[in-house]
Parts: sequence; C-alpha cells; structure tokens
Amino acid sequence: MDKHSTGGVGDKTTFIVGPLVAAAGLPVAKMSGRGLGHTGGGTIDKLESIPGFRVELSNQQFIDNVNTYKLAVVGQTGNLAPADKKLYALRDVTATVDSLPLIASSIMSKKIASGADSIILDVKTGSGAFMKTLENSKKLAEEMVTIGKQLNRNTIAVISDMNQPLGFEIGNASEVKEAVEILQGKRIDDLRELAIELAAHMTIVAGGVYSDYVEATSSLNELIDNGGEALKCFKNFVKAQNGDVSVIEDLTKLPTSQYKIPVKAEQQGYIHEMEADQIGIAAMHLGAGRATKEDKINHGVGITLKKKIGDFVNAGDTIAILNSDQQQVDEIASIVKDAYTIKEEKANKRKMIYEVIK
Repeated sequence: MDKHSTGGVGDKTTFIVGPLVAAAGLPVAKMSGRGLGHTGGGTIDKLESIPGFRVELSNQQFIDNVNTYKLAVVGQTGNLAPADKKLYALRDVTATVDSLPLIASSIMSKKIASGADSIILDVKTGSGAFMKTLENSKKLAEEMVTIGKQLNRNTIAVISDMNQPLGFEIGNASEVKEAVEILQGKRIDDLRELAIELAAHMTIVAGGVYSDYVEATSSLNELIDNGGEALKCFKNFVKAQNGDVSVIEDLTKLPTSQYKIPVKAEQQGYIHEMEADQIGIAAMHLGAGRATKEDKINHGVGITLKKKIGDFVNAGDTIAILNSDQQQVDEIASIVKDAYTIKEEKANKRKMIYEVIK
C-alpha cells in the first residue's frame, strides 16, 4: 500500500494512516520527501524531529521493516524516477509547472516506480492547496487515477479540503505530537475524519481486510480507541528506524520553541475564511519550512491554531500562537492575523471530504 498527498498546511495524516493500516494487517511502504514553500516541512522533516530517527535505510532494511512491522518510511532517492527529475527542470523554464498532465505524470511516476500495488491519493483543494479550485483538483485526481489504472494499480483519489490548515498544529515536532494524540484517542475532528477516510479506502482497495466502507471505518476507529493498536504500530515503527520511543510516550520531550507569542483577534464575530497558504508562509518564516532547498528546518517552531472556520471570537481573543525562537515576530503575526476573515454573521464549518474518484 502507498499513500500520496498533493501537499497542504498542517498535513500529518501519514503518521496516523500508516500505523492504522499497519494495525489492520496491511504492509505500508512509503517514500517521502522534504518540504519546500508554504506547506512547511515534509514528512521526512517531521519524522526527523524525533531524536535519532533514521530516514535512510538500505533496501534490505526497508524490506525487512515492512515485513516485520508492516510500516516503513524512507527518504526518496535521486534515482527513483530520473526522467521525472529532468522533466521537472524543463517545466521550470518552459512555464509548464502548472500543466495538469505533467503534474499527474510527475506524481504517478514516483508512485509506480516505488512498486506499490495499491495507491490512495489525497488530492487537496482550496487556499492552502496547489490546486485552488475544486474543478482543477477533480481534473488532477481523475488524471492520476486513470494513469494508475492503466498500469494495473488499484488507485483511488480522495478530494479533501485545504481552505484551512489540517488540525491545529503547523510545525514539525508539533505535528508529530498532534498525530500521536490522535492515535491516543484525542478528538480532532477534521484530522481524524480524513485519516480514517484514507485508511478505509486503503484497506478496502487491498481486498481481504474489510468487506465495505462501514465495516472499515468502524474497525479503524476501534484500532485507535480500544487498546491503541495503531499507537503500538507507530511506536514499533519509530523504534525500528532508531527513533527515541520515549518521546512518543512523553510528548513533552519533543523539540519545542523558546517563546510562545499570542496572535489576537481585533474584532468580534465568526471566522469565515482562513488563507491557509499565508499561515503556512508565516510558519516558514518562523523556521518550520524552507524558502529554498538549502534552508535548514527548526523542528521546534511553528504555529498553534486556537480558532478555525465557524468559531466565534471576541476582540482580544487569541486566535493563534506563534511558537518561535525569536522574540520580534510582529510581521509574522500580521501575516497570520490578516489570513483570518471575521464577519458578524454565523459561518458554517467546512466539510472535509468533497469527492472520492475511483
């Protein structure tokens, strides 16, 4: 099994979906990348916030870990899809970075090359996504599913909301912490809903695990709530890749920032919109992401959201906290504040899942 997300702000579903699917008995072998731009750190950056965690494994170690623990995540090698690397460089200088067929082939070439039999695609849509409109997100999803099926891979795409960050944490160590809290049974509605949705489709498409969607979602919820089987899988995975499991058992041991700086609302009302990409850029400026490939990641910094779309706020309420190693962050605080749209009338909470493309 493999899962791919088209990238978003606060997206830490791999750390929930991987252990869930592994706990259900299906092997998950995943190659992931590092982050660049408004999406903050990548899956590999986030895992490296766990002291000692190794993302570089030999081929045999990778295979052994998948067979033994049902879950392994490694960094992507430069020679996985060499043609894609050349095509990507060409896209940059030919103004074809936004070409839908080229985006689809770039993503799918790596998924096919890594050898997965079944692929679940989490295609984001909205302000924090690469595809800003539902129409374009659907086109991309359909394109990728078609490619997968033509190459005899079980492929499904879930179109999910990215008009606000996923969960409440944007950072590296803090996103690992939030994912572990979900595995411990904490209710963070949007994050848990999406993780269960993706895991359900992964288990169904593989065959032989659950008979239908209702059984899959019910059983996966039980793997979190009753006995913490998914959490055990996550701990085994961390230990197998040399990570310090004690930080999973005591989340206060994860890297953290020196300062906690509140961002306050300037008016009363309901939150109608959040520019997720701007919040991601603010986190990047704090050091949680990279503006260029050469930038170094600070695992302890980021943003904790206190209010999201649909919530009511009074003037002076804290809407977010900047977890920073610098005291002077007025410009970054302004970016976060300006990302929120507050109006007098009530706002409906957004739905998480828009469509499933099979």
